[in-house]
Amino acid sequence: MTDLFSLTREAVEALDLQLVDVERAPAGLLRVTIDNLRGVSIDDCERVSHQLSRVYEVEGIDYRRLEVGSPGVDRPLRDAQDYQRFSGERVELRLREARDGRKVFTGTLLAPALDAPAPAAHGLLWQDDRGQEQRLEFQLDEVDRAKLDPILDFKGKKR
Repeated sequence: MTDLFSLTREAVEALDLQLVDVERAPAGLLRVTIDNLRGVSIDDCERVSHQLSRVYEVEGIDYRRLEVGSPGVDRPLRDAQDYQRFSGERVELRLREARDGRKVFTGTLLAPALDAPAPAAHGLLWQDDRGQEQRLEFQLDEVDRAKLDPILDFKGKKR
């Protein structure tokens, strides 16, 4: 059987977009999440939906409904390219094993330089309970999950 993620990634990348995730949900829903450096438009979602419908039909992929969307403001970080792209952004990081009694850290992501020798450590600047800035160094294989964690300001004009 064809690897669904690889097949979908190839089709999405042919449209100059990035595949973030493919998820099989209940009732035959196939949810595809895409991204792009300039953001994702409705037109992008429509193009991907049409492309994937044709590809899945040819490859015999079973689904009842296809949903294509953007990752949103809390976009997951999946691979080294994501960590590099979002270096300097606020993220929430969950480690597989606790460090100093905690697994979840929120702070500013620091990716290693592109020319750093492998395996270079990634970093996260975060504040402890006393408000002191700390630096956490980690390898990507130590991460259970990571996502963007922007601070959103919903204060609009006062009436």
